[in-house]
Amino acid sequence: MTALTWHTEPLMYDFMVRALVTTCIAAAACALLSCWLVLIGWSLMGDAVSHAVLPGVVIAYIVGAPFAVGAIIAGFFAVGLIGCVQGTNRVKEDAAIGIVFTTLFSIGLVLISITPSQTNLTHIVFGNVLGVSSLDLLQVVVLAAVVIGVLLLRRRDLVLYAFDPGHAHAIGLSPRRLGALLLALLALTSVVALQVVGVVLIVAMLIIPGATARLLTDSFGRILVIAPLLAIACSALGLYISFWADASPGGLVVLCQAGAFVLALLAGLRRRRSRRV
Repeated sequence: MTALTWHTEPLMYDFMVRALVTTCIAAAACALLSCWLVLIGWSLMGDAVSHAVLPGVVIAYIVGAPFAVGAIIAGFFAVGLIGCVQGTNRVKEDAAIGIVFTTLFSIGLVLISITPSQTNLTHIVFGNVLGVSSLDLLQVVVLAAVVIGVLLLRRRDLVLYAFDPGHAHAIGLSPRRLGALLLALLALTSVVALQVVGVVLIVAMLIIPGATARLLTDSFGRILVIAPLLAIACSALGLYISFWADASPGGLVVLCQAGAFVLALLAGLRRRRSRRV
């Protein structure tokens, strides 16, 4: 098998083309948002919201509504529930997040187990990017465009909120509203990535690209460029490997991103050692 065949043969299949386009778009949206999640320290919040959308998706299937609608509602519900639990002043944020996301995720698993279905609902948990339809692709494109557009339009305000919420408040911005905006975008992005890697691995796509880019540069502007490009490259590589190895595409996409993180980490350690010498 030649290198040309390795690159071109997967593109002869429509399902692979749709999978590549869907995965790259989803990866770009997740990577861009991950820059803020990593900077603010919301990794656990990303985990919570990504797992909490599961019952919403299953309920949407039961009532015959689009999966995206159920996932978005469940995501917003999870965010509000975390705020209510934390607002008691007796439960810390990390505990509130852990309680809410494990409870909602468990509800989703129970609903899957008791819901009679001709559709394999476990695809919600593990993803089914190779089964993406044209309608699914359109949904991902629209939601990703909303997420990326809002992040770029409000980039300066969100960067200021991440670095210095007090200063943001002093110049007339509302840290509470900016935080709520990020949480809303997190819920939308979870829906975008749901089709690609499933509920279980969404958090990886929401954290690894931003963390990797942070290891490569201290400039937040460059992080916003490196993270999406790196995520897209890893997504394409993961899908190609899955095609030829006949393995899980979602799992390989995340493994490629994890491999990039390890390489960036090792490169950073090497630079530190060389400076000491």
